[in-house]
Amino acid sequence: MTAHPNPQTLRRGLWLGCLGVLMFSVTLPMTRLAVGTPEAPQMSSVFAALARAALAGSLSAVYLLVTRAPWPRRQDWWPLVLVALGVVFGFPLLTSLALRHVQAAHASVILGVMPLATAAVGALLHRQRPSLGFWFFAVLGSALVMTFAMLRSGGPAGHFSLQPADMLLLAATLCAALGYAIGARLSQRLRAEHVICWALLISLPLTLPGSWLAWPDQPMPASAWWALSYLGVFPMWLGFFAWYRGLALGGTVQVSQVQLLQPFLSMLFAVPLLGERLDATTLGFALAVIASVVLGRKMAASTATAPIPAKAPS
Repeated sequence: MTAHPNPQTLRRGLWLGCLGVLMFSVTLPMTRLAVGTPEAPQMSSVFAALARAALAGSLSAVYLLVTRAPWPRRQDWWPLVLVALGVVFGFPLLTSLALRHVQAAHASVILGVMPLATAAVGALLHRQRPSLGFWFFAVLGSALVMTFAMLRSGGPAGHFSLQPADMLLLAATLCAALGYAIGARLSQRLRAEHVICWALLISLPLTLPGSWLAWPDQPMPASAWWALSYLGVFPMWLGFFAWYRGLALGGTVQVSQVQLLQPFLSMLFAVPLLGERLDATTLGFALAVIASVVLGRKMAASTATAPIPAKAPS
């Protein structure tokens, strides 16, 4: 069973989680810059997803070599594969495909349900039983971001119809939640930075040749290359150093809730990067979500009194 962290450890985990979220929050605007729009396409979605992972995987190989990282144990390889499927392939590819067709602000509110998904997966994996108060504020925060999506969907008042791109974004949410929760669990016995580095390294035999095969046929603007470089270095690599360590220290269930702030941080960064407008409604929802995070954080996640049967990875 997972021990409940002391206040100092939880505080440190929350700060590291916030640092990771800050780097992750620029992912959607930068991805939009890299792939462009249907009217002005830039890089292909497949290239943007694989190339960022290939860049991060190359950096990971150097880091693991320089730090003389020990090889993962036999039982760690299968969880590392699941981490790779979730955050190296699933989330980047699905969001890159979706962001060709929807704006970063729209995508950010759909992904606002990610903290709740991560908390649910984390509670199952770590055999925790969060308090009802915690779940109330977690659901409230996710409901707020979904309400925001309804208001901005462009449809009739109170009506929200999911576009195909929205389905891709929801699938990306599940991929990320799985990768986050399993990576956090691995970070309790491996160094947090080694978890993402090994996941990226074992993906390199696919991401490197895949990037080469999907290389753009036409010259790309410098802004697209800068966006791709940011995606590879920060949200794909360094962001996970802080994120996985924060989840391991403070607990997946509680620290994952700081990601409720990510949609609104993404919108904030989209203003200078994409020229999107930040209005009073957006700010109001941002404040409401922040309040739900603060209140949910105060609700301790109690440890389950009886272990939940779980099939060990083979």
